[in-house]
Amino acid sequence: MAYSLQLLSLNLQTLTLYYRRTRMSTNTDAGITRDQAMTLLETYLQNPRLISHCVATEVIMRSLARKYAENETVWGLSGLLHDLDYQITGEDSATHGIETEKILAEKNVMPIILDVIKKHNAEGLGLERTTRFEYALTCAETITGLIVATALVYPDKKLASVKPKSITKRMKTKHFARAVSRERIMECEKMGMPLNDFVVLSLEAMQGIADELGL
Repeated sequence: MAYSLQLLSLNLQTLTLYYRRTRMSTNTDAGITRDQAMTLLETYLQNPRLISHCVATEVIMRSLARKYAENETVWGLSGLLHDLDYQITGEDSATHGIETEKILAEKNVMPIILDVIKKHNAEGLGLERTTRFEYALTCAETITGLIVATALVYPDKKLASVKPKSITKRMKTKHFARAVSRERIMECEKMGMPLNDFVVLSLEAMQGIADELGL
């Protein structure tokens, strides 16, 4: 599910430029192009903050894929589409992910993407995360909320001002961004990446699209 959605801001004009810059006309791996994925997001998510959250998750997943020499397209699309059904299911953890699976299955999206999306809500669906891909999506989508919350405490409210140590410090402050699960972020260690390295990678990924995120 999306965390700290109220903290996410969106600059629609610059975000559109990001879409155009990263779009893919063909995709033989995932069964869906990025353009098609964005069309689905815009169809099922009317909340721009949710779209911003999904785009932030996508860029972190792409960075992780490059780090581990995985399929960047597949990992990126899983991040982009992971909350596709959020405005259908809301906070209903017993259905979040299931509706996305139905939607994407009809589009012939590759099964591994459907499965990893469900696993980011493993707790609600009675499933278990066991692979690097599954741990990656869970910690990536969760850390976006902590990074944005950290940026918003700075006077300029910009990602460029945020330092990795500021994020790790706030990880230890329980009352800060309460909705962000520290346990889910710590699953980065289960995929083989120390917390400090994961924070650096995630922050740098989001800083790379800061203008598009309006931060």
